[in-house]
Amino acid sequence: MDPLIILLLSFFVLIILRVPIAFALGLSSMLTIYTLGLPFTTIVNQMYSSVNSFPLLAVPLFLLLGRLMNDGGITDRLVNLSSSLVGHIRGGLGHINVTVSMMFAGLSGSAAADTAGVGAMMIPAMKKAKFDPAFAVALTAVSSTLGVIIPPSILMVIYGAVAQVSIGALFLAGVVPGILIAVMQMVYTYVLAVRKGFPASPKTSVRQKGMDLWKALPVLLLPIIIIAGITGGIFTATEAAAVAVAYGFILMIFYRSINFRKLPGILADSVVNYSLPMMAVASAGIMGWLIAMLGAPEIIAGFITGITTNQTAVYLLIVLFLLVIGTFLSPVTSVIIFMPIIQELGQVAGAHPLHLGIIVILTLSLGMVTPPYGICLLIATQIGEVSTPKAFLAILPLIGITLGIIIIGLLVPDLFMFLPRMLMPDVVVY
Repeated sequence: MDPLIILLLSFFVLIILRVPIAFALGLSSMLTIYTLGLPFTTIVNQMYSSVNSFPLLAVPLFLLLGRLMNDGGITDRLVNLSSSLVGHIRGGLGHINVTVSMMFAGLSGSAAADTAGVGAMMIPAMKKAKFDPAFAVALTAVSSTLGVIIPPSILMVIYGAVAQVSIGALFLAGVVPGILIAVMQMVYTYVLAVRKGFPASPKTSVRQKGMDLWKALPVLLLPIIIIAGITGGIFTATEAAAVAVAYGFILMIFYRSINFRKLPGILADSVVNYSLPMMAVASAGIMGWLIAMLGAPEIIAGFITGITTNQTAVYLLIVLFLLVIGTFLSPVTSVIIFMPIIQELGQVAGAHPLHLGIIVILTLSLGMVTPPYGICLLIATQIGEVSTPKAFLAILPLIGITLGIIIIGLLVPDLFMFLPRMLMPDVVVY
């Protein structure tokens, strides 16, 4: 049997048998390496190569930052500011939900952390205000995916490290689609609120708006420090993450919201939360290497060019491919395993590496709200006590919004590319 078929077939069989992703990746790769007669030291070498990356050091730091922000009462300040700014619009709590997720995305870089942190506050509040529970869950889950789109993003750090694309440029490329998705989610919420009679929050005074902005301003400066520092060449993504954590500690002390007795537990949880995906990253590195070595990118590229050579059509096939794999694999695992195929198809489509990167990240973000993987949807349904099928039906129009923006950005690349081209011209050459 062809080694490539053995690799993929054994992997999917293990997934169906509910073997954890990291072990399924490693075991299927080991079987293929044995079939090929390669030394088993290849496994160790490839696992080490997959995680031996300085930019990946930013991941645990951003995870720690998100945990500090969540446990330090920062979410409350963001909720108060969002309530002052958009709460009075029809469907107010829905708009607050999206706005908080957008702000929180600029702090944590993790969609799952956003779902857990924001969802714990907003879903019960929306249910209490007579919002449809399925809609409350759906909106929380899909707005949380902004955590991997709006910088800083852990997925962008990993993509940049694996694909050798500027992480700072990826951060900038995520700003416009992130804002567009958030705005369109709020438009949809407003339309639904008018149709179904969802309530608005009381309007706040200009003075109250100013007070809430003043209280949240030091928090809002954090993503600005990160992005400005990276794009200005002051520090790398990893150094930016370290600066952000230090700034986060200062904020916690300034707000007197840090409990030093809980600090060892927070650090320990951050280490565990980092080690689990990194095990998958290491195992995925082996499979990605095998996929490239066995010629899968060329096979798939040849198959697609046999169907069409139209650049737009090839790009749409890339999006379709990513939508499928995103339903059963995490975005991080998908990027590492299928990067050789993604890059080969990108060359066929004549895509700019940066533009390809942001399209990949936007598309894979939808995998976080589509079963069976759908980690954000699963977290939100547990908080809201809503069945997954019911929540998924409510989330379909919101998925359509993100897909629409992906297609617009695919057809008009400058929509996503103008910021990195303007602010990092030396990096984004064309």
